Amino acid sequence: MAQLVCENVTIGYDSRVVIKNLSFSVNEGDYLYILGSNGSGKTTLMKTILGLIEPWSGRIITGDGLLPDEIGYLPQQTLIQRDFPASVREIVLSGCQSRCGKRPFYNKEEKLLAWKNMEKMGITEFSHRCYRELSGGLQQRVLLARALCATQKMLLLDEPVAGLDPSVTQTMYNLIEGLHKEGITVIMISHDIEAANKYATHILNIDNEEYK
Repeated sequence: MAQLVCENVTIGYDSRVVIKNLSFSVNEGDYLYILGSNGSGKTTLMKTILGLIEPWSGRIITGDGLLPDEIGYLPQQTLIQRDFPASVREIVLSGCQSRCGKRPFYNKEEKLLAWKNMEKMGITEFSHRCYRELSGGLQQRVLLARALCATQKMLLLDEPVAGLDPSVTQTMYNLIEGLHKEGITVIMISHDIEAANKYATHILNIDNEEYK
């Protein structure tokens, strides 16, 4: 069974349909790039997959042992979020919130998980630095470490290299590809057709409803 199935999904906002009767599936270990022009509904689709928005029709199903709260998410950042006054460690640890249940604190295992994910992203030396003092590339690595605290199964990434210079962009691509090789399923929104052709196992083009 697929980890994620999208069945005849129609979504929109402000009374406007942006995607109609879309169907596709994602299996464990896939690396799916979602391409499309601005306003085509890519981010709305991702939020619908996460359950943040209800589809107007159709349904989205998780399976193959994947629970809806086991999906890590790296959203597009706003200017306000880039200026968030918390430490790197605090932000990464916040990715463990779904693991806490009713506990008002993080336990030893969750703190260790956060540290290991900071190591994986190469940001341990910045653990006590204020997030808003970091470069855009480092901020994205912090958010990726946070997303990893929520899952070891599936990551949803909304344009994770937007606004980054070419060398930092390649570093992010390498980090994400490394996670994919470890067995994590990746779904990424992007405008980078060249990167999609290089890294993706499947490509979904929203503009022409092509899935390959």
